[in-house]
Amino acid sequence: MPKASVYNTQGEVVGEVQLSDAVFGAEINESLMHQAVVAYQARQRQGTQSTKGRSEVAGGGRKPWRQKGTGLARAGSIRSPIFRGGGITFGPKPRDFSQDLPKVMRRKALTSALSAKVKDGDLIVLDSLCLAAPKTREVTVILARLNVVRAALIVTPETDPTLVLSARNIPGVDTQRAENLNAYDVLVHGKVLMTREAVIKVEEVFGA
Repeated sequence: MPKASVYNTQGEVVGEVQLSDAVFGAEINESLMHQAVVAYQARQRQGTQSTKGRSEVAGGGRKPWRQKGTGLARAGSIRSPIFRGGGITFGPKPRDFSQDLPKVMRRKALTSALSAKVKDGDLIVLDSLCLAAPKTREVTVILARLNVVRAALIVTPETDPTLVLSARNIPGVDTQRAENLNAYDVLVHGKVLMTREAVIKVEEVFGA
């Protein structure tokens, strides 16, 4: 069973916590993590680009010129793609780029990502993280004490508005509720910070 040191906001070790094998000691499946990241990024694509075909552009209610005798090629409508202002041939239309990933695979990808963080020593467990008022500097100081110099994800058991406001202006630092955790968020951040309560919540939600 994996273990992790517990730190306070001063950066001092104040204890140790046992981590669940099912969540933090699972087999690391790199291909599944890659698939989960690709699926997450695909769901972020809006796919809102759109062009008009010949049936959608304005004009073209009559034949532009007679069929014969003009010396010009035959034409039935000025909405044809060969004319300026005509429709676009095979142009992009709004589409859904999302990829379906089964719940079991998403959960295994997340446990693989968390287990990889534990293995690499990139999971930091905090005894508690309570801020009296929204202060970005306070979160910056806490991260510095914990030697967090790269992008970090702060995981809390419930949404903490004070913490969200304090961390949102720090480049590379994001906050997330334990039950909304996903493989992409874990992998894209160098360090993952969790409170004791967040660890318990993650094990309850994703350990079943």
